Amino acid sequence: MNLPNKLTIARVCMIPFFILVLQAGMLENIPLPPETARLIAMGIFILASITDWLDGFIARKYNLSTDFGRFMDPLADKILVMSAMVYMVMLGDIGAWVLILIESREFLISGVRMVAATKNTVIAASIWGKAKTVVQMIMIPVVLADLPNQFLDIAGTILIYAAVALAVISAIDYIRKNIGVLRT
Repeated sequence: MNLPNKLTIARVCMIPFFILVLQAGMLENIPLPPETARLIAMGIFILASITDWLDGFIARKYNLSTDFGRFMDPLADKILVMSAMVYMVMLGDIGAWVLILIESREFLISGVRMVAATKNTVIAASIWGKAKTVVQMIMIPVVLADLPNQFLDIAGTILIYAAVALAVISAIDYIRKNIGVLRT
């Protein structure tokens, strides 16, 4: 197993700890203050996001792409982001509509990719999809930090709307560019 795949597995392994810390901060009988839980979870999320960038960089630079990596890397990202956003809804940081729109986009694009795969067509990530991922990976820690800072509150709100807008734009772009795969 190559290094990019090990980094992807490490990211997958961080997800339960991320969830556990956020959950612990929500329970009254566990002596972990919610603010501390948020900051620890934010640190885990940032570390996981770095592994995402790093595994892609290494795989491209050293030509270490594998079928496992092409499958697991986006899946790990989706599980990490979905986990974070579900807890952000539970914590009142984002509206459920944000989660529904962004995750609906993920399911839609995954479905299009599955149909394309049955026709031996690979649908690469678009610039819009990459921008959406970057904005989400920045938005989640900014919002999750929940620091008493007006600038971060405004930045977090802008990032939430930017993530939703990019999810919608990238979904439209993927469908428009790949409509032929769905027609046949």
